[in-house]
Amino acid sequence: MENVKPRRRMRWIMIVACLLVSLFCLVYPIYVIRPFRHQGVTELSVALAVLRFRPMVTAVCVVLAIAVAIRSWRDGSGRRLWRRVGAVAGVVAVTAFAALFRVNVYEAMFHPLGAPAFESAGESKLDKDEKVIAIEVNGAARAYPIRGMSYHHIVNDWVGGVPVAATY
Repeated sequence: MENVKPRRRMRWIMIVACLLVSLFCLVYPIYVIRPFRHQGVTELSVALAVLRFRPMVTAVCVVLAIAVAIRSWRDGSGRRLWRRVGAVAGVVAVTAFAALFRVNVYEAMFHPLGAPAFESAGESKLDKDEKVIAIEVNGAARAYPIRGMSYHHIVNDWVGGVPVAATY
């Protein structure tokens, strides 16, 4: 009985460690590489390293969490229902974090701006120092304010009968 408690505790520590590592691999790059925020050299290097090794690390975490849960279930140390539910919940969470890193949140955030609205330069309320992307095609001109594009980074439009994609 004396050996069971340390083994049980070690298994819980391993599942929680897998959970924390998977969560870190998911959240840290998103936190560091987010728009409109300065990234330091060191933190960006760490975030890029996490992105590089994240598939392998999270796969190891998933396999380890599953192995620990199966082991505790089989040897009877998880006879209590709450322990079994906790182990399964931990495995599900580790697996969910590992799967979620495949989602590109920046694609969801920065979708193209379609059907932009325009007004003449005289009616515009733009600041005189406002930066714009200007284009002229077949005698038709457009100006896309950078500030307005900052959340989309791309505008799909038709200028002078030609489809264009203005981006920066």
